[in-house]
Amino acid sequence: MKLLSVATRNLRLALLACCLGPLFALPAQAERVKDLAALQGVRNNQLIGYGLVVGLDGTGDQTTQTPFTTQAIGNMLSQMGVNLTADQTSKLQLKNVAAVMVTANLAPFAKPGQTIDVTVSSMGNAKSLRGGTLLLTPLKGADGQIYGMAQGSVMVGGVGAGAGGASVTVNHLSAGRIPGGATVERAVATALGQGGFVYYELAESDFGTAMSMVEAINKAMGAGTAQAIDGRRIALRAPESADARVAFLGRVENLEVRAATAQAKVVVNPRTGSVVMNQRVALLPCAVAHGNLSVVVDGAGGGSPDIQVNQDAGSLVSVKAGTSLADVVKALNALGANPMDLLAILQAMKAAGALRAELEVI
Repeated sequence: MKLLSVATRNLRLALLACCLGPLFALPAQAERVKDLAALQGVRNNQLIGYGLVVGLDGTGDQTTQTPFTTQAIGNMLSQMGVNLTADQTSKLQLKNVAAVMVTANLAPFAKPGQTIDVTVSSMGNAKSLRGGTLLLTPLKGADGQIYGMAQGSVMVGGVGAGAGGASVTVNHLSAGRIPGGATVERAVATALGQGGFVYYELAESDFGTAMSMVEAINKAMGAGTAQAIDGRRIALRAPESADARVAFLGRVENLEVRAATAQAKVVVNPRTGSVVMNQRVALLPCAVAHGNLSVVVDGAGGGSPDIQVNQDAGSLVSVKAGTSLADVVKALNALGANPMDLLAILQAMKAAGALRAELEVI
């Protein structure tokens, strides 16, 4: 019995090693092909429609100020066999109706009969769409053709009590969602490649990542399968039959690729004060004065940021060359610099050539 238990344990360990071995063998920071690139021509298509939401609890459009709502109601009623004169239509006072725009994304390879989610947004002066029902609304593409029909109850995350009823949360009430609220009526033809080739397009142009992807695909699928056309596009020699091509792409998109290191970049949002940077950002010696703030990057190497505050001459931040920008931002925040001060200092560093990174303001 003891020998049997030892053999069973060894067998379990061997199976565990076989299962976990490939995980430990993956290269560091490896990403899948599907996360780095997309197939050329395989894309979403935006749909839009104009409709009416009814059943509101007095929170709809004020029809005296939104004539397009009353006109839409008149057109809808005429299709139902109820004919109103222009004078009668102009006098409608229906506070439980709102004119809305309906938008949706038609996924690639979507077929008639499938359902998609839609977003319903008020375009008048309705106070809320809570509790409303969207009437049958055709959804059109950029070519003017109808690709879907939407209808259903609008879900709006609105006013609600917090935990224990101690607080009240008010969300945006003039827009909502209808999960599975539209039915696809027309399919969009999607060409999966051209001739004997399919093309992958990288999300960001990078020659190093393109070559790494080509090497990974050729290693797994055979030499000559993939070739780089430029820094963004990669051509793959794919099987002719549809079934074999789908199986081929299923294997390719799950291959692991070591992506090239991204370009040094600093992203600043002056509205929120957010500063995001990657690991490649570096600083060179410089001196920046902004109001009562001064930033000095000296030429000595090593060391950590040395912050000095001078009440008479203003605040001084002194750091050594080679330190990270994160230390500079942290030091400036400690001195009370606001987002606009931080943005001005970063822009000055970039203009002087001391900030070795791309500065992007969003």
